[in-house]
Amino acid sequence: MTTRVSILGSGSWGSTMAKVLGDGGNDVTLWARRPELAREINETSRNSDYLPGINLPSNVRAVVDVSEAIHGADIVFWSVPSQSLRANLEATQSDLAQAPIVVSLMKGVEAGTGLRMSEVIQQAGGVDPQKIAVLSGPNLALEIAKEQPTASVASSINRDVAKAVATACRTDYFRTFVNYDVVGTEFGGVLKNLIALAVGIADGVGYGENTKASIITRGLAEISAFAAAFGAEPQTMAGLAGLGDLIATCESPLSRNNTAGRLLGQGFQLADVVRRMNQTAEGIQAVAPILELAESRGVTMPIIFQVGQVLEGTLNPRELAPHLATDSDEVVGE
Repeated sequence: MTTRVSILGSGSWGSTMAKVLGDGGNDVTLWARRPELAREINETSRNSDYLPGINLPSNVRAVVDVSEAIHGADIVFWSVPSQSLRANLEATQSDLAQAPIVVSLMKGVEAGTGLRMSEVIQQAGGVDPQKIAVLSGPNLALEIAKEQPTASVASSINRDVAKAVATACRTDYFRTFVNYDVVGTEFGGVLKNLIALAVGIADGVGYGENTKASIITRGLAEISAFAAAFGAEPQTMAGLAGLGDLIATCESPLSRNNTAGRLLGQGFQLADVVRRMNQTAEGIQAVAPILELAESRGVTMPIIFQVGQVLEGTLNPRELAPHLATDSDEVVGE
């Protein structure tokens, strides 16, 4: 039986997942806020704003009515900017109540609350946590849309839900694995964006591969300690949702967070960086709430603290360097 899925959000990642799910044989409804975008998708099977040159499958249709998108779906995927999720959930709560499975495709935390996206879905959407899953991994949208092979992780506290999502999100170029560590899977997706900002800053300043490799390596230790403090499993941070996502995001010019960091390193002020970005760099908005969460558990995050200082304009980007990422009393070594 064909699985009916809806994707709420027609940006680059939402549209890419529409292609993945369509290629996987699902019946896909994509919610587009703008009527002209929905029209383009339905008439040309293209989303030229976000995925230029990519053809969407014929089993993907776009609608502008979010209730219509959700109605009758077996799985509902959310792919909107993290800071707008709560308002969207509150507007669709009655429709979501009927959905068997709700999936977060987002990699952010909510400003003000520090909640992960699955927690916002539970709280603002009134969704039973047993029905919630998250999808994360080294997933740069344009590469996947071009059908370059990659892998991802579907995670839920409910094994059947995780397996159902993994089955739906599986093609010959997109392989989905399963785990049950929602905390680690989500935090892996959030925290790697912050390290990507640091790597981008170093790149923008003009530092080379040694510096960036040092930041990535020390950054992995930093974000792993944070995730563990909130109950994540160590193996999750060493897997696709942790290390895999970290490498892809830190190394690719397609990464919005890497790009934002590079602009900061080149001397642009934060407001200018935001204006120059045509899509949201989730890491920028996650720095402050992550540092607050870290402080609440006594976790030291020197790299991310420095990124926050660069964002505030209180640290020269050239002063962000790996030797500052270790405490003075730390044993020399890894």
